[in-house]
Amino acid sequence: MDTRQLAAFCEVVERRSFSEAAAKLGVTQPAVSQQVRALEQRLGAQLLDRSGRRVEPTEAGLRLYRGAQRLLSMEEQLLEELGEPEGPLHGALQIGASTGPAAIVLPLLLCEFQRKNPELHVELSVSDTQSVVELVADRRLELGIVGAARRHRSVAFEPFFLDEVILVTPPAHPFAGKTVDLDELAKGPLILMQQGAGVRQMVEDELRKSGRKLRDLDAPLELGLQESVRSAVQAGYGVSFISRRAVESDLASGTLAEARVRGLDLARQISIARAAGRAGSSAAQAFVAFARERLQQ
Repeated sequence: MDTRQLAAFCEVVERRSFSEAAAKLGVTQPAVSQQVRALEQRLGAQLLDRSGRRVEPTEAGLRLYRGAQRLLSMEEQLLEELGEPEGPLHGALQIGASTGPAAIVLPLLLCEFQRKNPELHVELSVSDTQSVVELVADRRLELGIVGAARRHRSVAFEPFFLDEVILVTPPAHPFAGKTVDLDELAKGPLILMQQGAGVRQMVEDELRKSGRKLRDLDAPLELGLQESVRSAVQAGYGVSFISRRAVESDLASGTLAEARVRGLDLARQISIARAAGRAGSSAAQAFVAFARERLQQ
C-alpha cells in the first residue's frame, strides 16, 4: 500500500478539508483528491463523505485511519533507525592492496582508523594489482586499493588519490638527478616488477604511446614486487620504476636518487576496487570516508 496515499488520507481526516490537507502537505488540492480516490479504488470502499460542508470519514474510513496511523508511525520509526549511526564498528574489515598503496599510505590510515574503532578487526593483504582485483571480484576481499584500474566485468573502480611513479637509481648512477630520454633508458639495466604489478602496466602503457615496448629495453631482472626492486636498486644492480610514496624516505636520506624520463607521463590514479553490485558494509563505507578526509588534509 502506498504510504503517500495513506498520509494524504490521514491529513484530510484530521483537518476535515482537502484544501487544508494540501496546504499542510505542500501540494495542490487536486493532487490530494487524486491520492484519496486512488486509495478508495484500491480498497473498493468509500472512505470519505464529501456531501457536507466538512469532509467526514465513513465507517470504513475510520477503520483505515486507525490502521494507517500505526503504519505511518512504524514507517517514521524505521526511517529514523536507518538514519542513525549503528554505534561502534565491529567485526572484520578485509582490504587488499597492491604494493604501491600498501607501502606507505594505507597502513598508517588503517592503523589510525582501527585505533578510532577498537572493536573492529582490520586485515590487509598485499599482492600485485591483478591478484587484488581477482580477489575483489571473487568477493574474498571487500575493498581493493590498486594502482591500475584493470577492466573487469565484476569489479567497479572509483578514484582514491593521485600517485607519481618515478625512475629510481643508485645515488652514483649516471641518471641520478637528470632527465633522460628513452634511448638512454634502453641501455639499462632496468629492473622490472612482475607481470600483474600496476606500476609495470603503467610503464608498458606509456611506452606503447611512444611506439616502444618493454622488450626494447635492457631489462635482465624481474624481481617480483616493490620491496624487491627497491632493494636491488639500492644495492646498485640497476634502475627501476616505483611509486614515489614508497621511496620518499630513501630519497630524503640519499640512499636512492630520482631521474625523469622524457616523454613518459607517469602520474597515476590510485583506485578503490569493489565487487560490482555489492552493498558496502558500514566498516568499509566508514573507512573510505575517513581515508578521503585524511588524504585531503
